[in-house]
Formats: sequence, C-alpha cells, structure tokens
Amino acid sequence: MLTLFRRGRYLAWVPPKEVNSSSKLLLSALLSTINTPYPITSSTNESKKHPPPIQVLQTESAGRGVYATRNIEAGELIHTAKPIVSHPSLSSFSTVCYLCLKKLPNANKQPSEAQSIAFCSEDCKREAKVFYEVEKQVDWSAYEDYCRCQGLKYPLLVKRLACMVIHGASSPNKLDILQPAKLSPDMVLQMEKELDLLRNTFKIAGFTDEVTSFLTKQWYVDALARIRINAFRIELVGAYEDLLLSAGALVEAEAAVGNAIYLLPSLYNHDCDPNAHIVWIENVNARVKALREIETGEELRICYIDASMNRDARQHILSHGYGFECSCFRCLSDD
Repeated sequence: MLTLFRRGRYLAWVPPKEVNSSSKLLLSALLSTINTPYPITSSTNESKKHPPPIQVLQTESAGRGVYATRNIEAGELIHTAKPIVSHPSLSSFSTVCYLCLKKLPNANKQPSEAQSIAFCSEDCKREAKVFYEVEKQVDWSAYEDYCRCQGLKYPLLVKRLACMVIHGASSPNKLDILQPAKLSPDMVLQMEKELDLLRNTFKIAGFTDEVTSFLTKQWYVDALARIRINAFRIELVGAYEDLLLSAGALVEAEAAVGNAIYLLPSLYNHDCDPNAHIVWIENVNARVKALREIETGEELRICYIDASMNRDARQHILSHGYGFECSCFRCLSDD
C-alpha cells in the first residue's frame, strides 16, 4: 500500500536474487503458515499444477508489489485466495455461513436464537472447529452489543483470531507479516476499552489468565492495527462470473456480509485506475481478475476505494484511511 504497503503470500515465487534480507524473513514466516486451517494455496487442481502468473518484487517507492510474469488477458482469473481470518458482520449472523460467509438457503427465514449461527456444509463446520470450539464456550452478547453500539467491526476479527490462538490453531504473531496502520492516542485508548471487554468475556467463561496471557495491550493494539489497514469488506455478487456483470452487481449488492484478512491480496498496491480487481462470487474466497490486458513485468494494482470519486475525495480517504498520498496517473492528472 504505497507508504503503508500491503503484504502477501506467494513469496515462494520470488527469484532469490530479488529478495533482500528482510524479505527472506518474511518468506520464512509465510512458508510457515502453509499448514493453517485456511490454506494459502489455491483450492483448484489447476492452480496446483500451474503457479499464478505473478511474482513479488520490491517497487521503487511502495515497498513490495505484485508483478506479472507473463502477459495476462483482460478478464483472466489471476489467482484465488482463502482468508487467514474472517468474520460475518453482526447483521449477517443468521443469513450467511459462519465460516465461509456463503448465503444460507433459508436466509430469508427468521431463525430462532439457537439457529442464529449456522454453517453451509459439514466441511465448513469441520474447518470452523479451529475457532468455534472456543467461541461456543463464551457468551459474546456483551461484546457484540458493544461493537454494535460503537459501530465496530474489526474487533470481531481480533476475537476470532484470539479464539484460534487459544485453540492452538494459530500463533499469536500470525498477523505480524502485515503492515500496521498508524494509530492516534484516541484510537489506542478505544482499543484498551475493547481489550478489557474481551479479557473479561473470556474470564467470565472460565478461561484462565494462563490461557489468555497473550492478550496483552501490545498484542491487541498490534493485531487490530494490522486488521484495520488490511481488512477487505466482503460483498458477494452471487452467480455472476462475467467480470463486467459482477462489477455491476456490486453496485446493487446488499450490505457487506463480513470482513476478512488475506495474505496475497493484502500485498497488492493501490491505483485509482487499477488493472486488477477482486471479486467475491459466492463466499469469502477472493478471486483476483485482470480488468484489462497486463504485460509481462507490469505491476498489478487494485483500487482500495470507490474509484468514481473525484481526486480530492480519493486523496482524503487514502490519506486518512490508509496513510499515503496517491501519486497514480489519474491523481497526477487531476482526474
């Protein structure tokens, strides 16, 4: 992300001569996450036979970036990615799968309290054990009510990550490879309140201080800061496979079904006139497609915001929300 550049996962494809010492440490950290509950390799056999046509290199001014290793056609699916952690929005609990965020068949029905959390398949239910076996032991009503009243969504991702750590499915420093956002004193103070509530929620449920010892102020602030700058808002476009149709469907989409953190998609730098685009078809699995023809060696970039806004509005959001001033061709041309 330019000054606050995003980082990703397919560093295995970076030529060794292009990787500096810090990148080697990052590469080691990424490779150690292969056996996670959210696989970082593509789920398709085709992708296993042929690695994605990209590599991670150092940019001149924006840290690491994703570059094409061959010509990529417009509309081509470049790669897919599963999240390392995701969570449905508070308004979507009864309408989407609690793991993959896929719309449930009975989403239009009013569920009972006992049915408010559901999974779309046995596979999702089984994969969710890495956090749900801990989550279901806890009464989250006070925590969720606080998030709802304060309009917060990212603490839900921290909560889920904490449950994965307690379960033993994740290390506390799982997100350390992602770049954090800069935080104001007021933001840190707000996070301290959330942390106290999270600790107390686990304590009431009977979890000992030894089990939750990783829940320090430093851990919580670091985790939430990284989530704030790297989280993707998940809006499903249903069965639309055509890129133009899916882009149009997003305009009419319902409110986001949740939020998620990825490794590779988090590495793409921003451009107000992007050549790549991330689409969520039916669940939280991200699909990165080319918006136009991309030449070998060209950097792939996505747009972090609504590209239809004027230059001043884009610059304001990118500066305050992501911590950098955009210098793409559109912005330099005052478009």
